[in-house]
Amino acid sequence: MPDRLSPLDLMTKLISFPTVSRDTNLPLIDWVEAYLASHGITAHRWPDPDQPHKAALFAHVGPWVEGAVVLSGHTDVVPVDGQPWDSDPWTVTERDGKYYGRGTCDMKGFDALAIWALVEAHYAQVKRPLQLALSFDEEIGCTGAPPMIEAMQPVLPKGELVIVGEPSMLQAVTGHKGGQGFDTHVIGFEVHSSILHTGVSAILEGAKIIDFANQRNAENFGNPPTALGAMFEPPVTTWHVGQISGGTAHNITAKDCRFSMDFRAVPGDDPVALKESYLEHVRTIEARMQTVHPDARVEISERFSVPPLKPEENGAAETLVRQITGDNGGHVVSYGTEAGQFQAAGYSAVVCGPGDIAQAHQPNEFITVAQFDLGHQFMHDLVERLG
Repeated sequence: MPDRLSPLDLMTKLISFPTVSRDTNLPLIDWVEAYLASHGITAHRWPDPDQPHKAALFAHVGPWVEGAVVLSGHTDVVPVDGQPWDSDPWTVTERDGKYYGRGTCDMKGFDALAIWALVEAHYAQVKRPLQLALSFDEEIGCTGAPPMIEAMQPVLPKGELVIVGEPSMLQAVTGHKGGQGFDTHVIGFEVHSSILHTGVSAILEGAKIIDFANQRNAENFGNPPTALGAMFEPPVTTWHVGQISGGTAHNITAKDCRFSMDFRAVPGDDPVALKESYLEHVRTIEARMQTVHPDARVEISERFSVPPLKPEENGAAETLVRQITGDNGGHVVSYGTEAGQFQAAGYSAVVCGPGDIAQAHQPNEFITVAQFDLGHQFMHDLVERLG
């Protein structure tokens, strides 16, 4: 009989694969698929046709009927470049009651627990099915989950509810903000800066576009929050630009300026209307640019789009998690997850996983042994309930 690895053994193996979002995740997917097959579990992969070096994986155990509990995690992690690690980030190191390694918290610790639960549920011959869904490219905008969710529909019986295992200290997070990001390329017309009125500076015009974020943030923070918004911190939709580049020399009007304009929207704010408000602002600036030179323009492409997770009234996912954990508090977060994408596809969804989000992406990322053990107990109790 093949070995049934412990959650720690599984986490150690998963973290040994350096699945930074810019790189392949196929060695990890190959290993998980083979491990599940060794226990008689058939896994299905969805290879990304635009990125042949990446794939999602999903599997089903228990009766071949609808109504499964889905355990959802992502396989990619953020880079370790330039971070001052005290140990090898691709090797789980235990010290001072903590497991260190890239992904221990976000979120290969949960992935390991989910794989463990799937195998245990298979051998327990559970009466209610359990499914596993492992995505990619979550860290660069949750772009890998939607095609995976779509690919699951004709292959597996439809699940009822999804537990997305982002680190929440095993609290039931029932709402989060949505978001969109727009790569913005301002194209100007170069002249010597002494005659700048005859040219178009992409940087100066880009600054006018970026000021949209300041205007909207001031407006939103100046208005009373909505009932849904009041649940969040901050309680309003926010706009942000985190990086900018452009220009050739200090005495030339810039030909190019590039940045990404992002927003994080509270549930209830219309993302289509938010996007259109930004595009309208851009079109106004662009029209003024073209009165100086017709070749000046602004090019926009959508970088990511993540729907919010809306609190559900008597949601099946929330109810199950509360039954297992005993957590009756109200918890929402301002970051986005794949839970909103599952919810948009017709699943009841909740975010619940071991670890503290404050450790995500950090040098010397860790999950405490106590939290990992509590996650193990959560999965043990889940399998018992399914049985």
